[in-house]
Amino acid sequence: MWYPTWALRRPDVSLDQPAQAVDAANKVVARNEPAAALGVAVGMQRRSAEAICPTIVTVVSDPTADMARFEPVVAAIEAIVPRVEIASPGLLFLPIDGAVRYYGGEAPLVERVSKELSEFGGDHRIGLAAGPFASQQAVRATTIEAPELIVDDDAAFLASLDVGTLTSEDLAATFRWLGITTLGSLAELPKHAIVSRFGREGIDAHRLARGLDRSIDPRTIQKDPSVESSFDPPINDFAQASFSAKNLSQRLISGLAFLGLAPHRVIVTATAGDGTVRVRTWRSSDPFNDRTLADRVRWQLRAWIEGVSSGVRGGLVTLRLEPADLSGSGRQMALEEDAGSFEEMQRTFVEVQAIAGADNLVVAAPQGGRDPNQRVQWTRWGDQPGPSAHDPEAPWPGQIPSPAPALVPPVPVPFEVSWVHGMPEHVRLKSRWVPVLSWAGPWRSVGRWWSGESSADRYQIVTSTGAYLCEIREGSTYLIGVYD
Repeated sequence: MWYPTWALRRPDVSLDQPAQAVDAANKVVARNEPAAALGVAVGMQRRSAEAICPTIVTVVSDPTADMARFEPVVAAIEAIVPRVEIASPGLLFLPIDGAVRYYGGEAPLVERVSKELSEFGGDHRIGLAAGPFASQQAVRATTIEAPELIVDDDAAFLASLDVGTLTSEDLAATFRWLGITTLGSLAELPKHAIVSRFGREGIDAHRLARGLDRSIDPRTIQKDPSVESSFDPPINDFAQASFSAKNLSQRLISGLAFLGLAPHRVIVTATAGDGTVRVRTWRSSDPFNDRTLADRVRWQLRAWIEGVSSGVRGGLVTLRLEPADLSGSGRQMALEEDAGSFEEMQRTFVEVQAIAGADNLVVAAPQGGRDPNQRVQWTRWGDQPGPSAHDPEAPWPGQIPSPAPALVPPVPVPFEVSWVHGMPEHVRLKSRWVPVLSWAGPWRSVGRWWSGESSADRYQIVTSTGAYLCEIREGSTYLIGVYD
């Protein structure tokens, strides 16, 4: 859903005379129909537009104020289609899988959304297609006479588009020079040829041309990368909220950059003093960086705090940023590594070591040994690892076979196992007994008899609740490892 002239919807602009909105670089970001009829185009330099039409009214775009005016529109659409994603003030993406079923088809849904938008006036457009890229191209193909476009054949629609629809003008110019003028001709090229000639940028364009849009990074993030700030007393001033948004955006992006990731979507959640929770999702075709994300969060906070129909009653208590659609293209690499993130990591480790003590921040390295707790060498962070007396390449007779247990207690823990004819049958976990599904062993470990150590037998035991490594020493059973 798109309002082409949203940046011009302000009291000092009349839509009956030529008008344009420019950004900080003096490029046209919006123009009304009278200006378009005279040849003014989006992307044109301001002075070029004023040369075409000397009487044109020029205003500087203010995305923060634009978003404050746009917030009631977002709230109205979200009441029809949940999980609205904002790309910029005036441009929304609506995931409609569930809404199509609810309203009985694509056409009834478009009619319902259009009816809701008509209450706000203005020139709104609706484009429906599979994926953010295709739907955005569909909405840009609409006109005042035909403000709605439902794409029936996505592949044919994309194939007919000019390569200029790609985000990179330089890449599009190179394709044209090679005789590739449409996305259809680009999609027909073999993937390996695109990769070898154009790299990551080319393969992204190839995927868009084939209607596959972006791929979501499949890597699993072990911890929740979301960031949150709490305010006591609550914040009522936009300037304070804007400063907090900048700090929170930097925290989120720097944390993801350490993992080599950047988000294409960020969910902004604000909790008010009266308990009201407000949520908005922002989308970007390129991965967010700290500056672009901070801008979006500030725009949204302005819309919430100073909006006519909204307002944050009781002040802003918490602000949370949750990333989604993580991309591996977020890390800006140096020659071989992300130098900025590495320096930030170093500073963080120095601070932690100063607080916790030099001996409480250690680094693990593999070494040889028979027991699981012997096969790790610990070194203080910042120190060079010393030579290990346990060669990891040595045979180590009696060593437990791979995989190694994920958790090794510092001292053996008493463990209850019931045995029948020399085979483990049940394992006691707290107050209940669970049956043994499978087991392996024993592995005989002969202790240092000259130091008084006794021999032990090791077993791997698998139950329905987990897998364990235990040893039997002097008639007693102990837990010495837990498998993940």
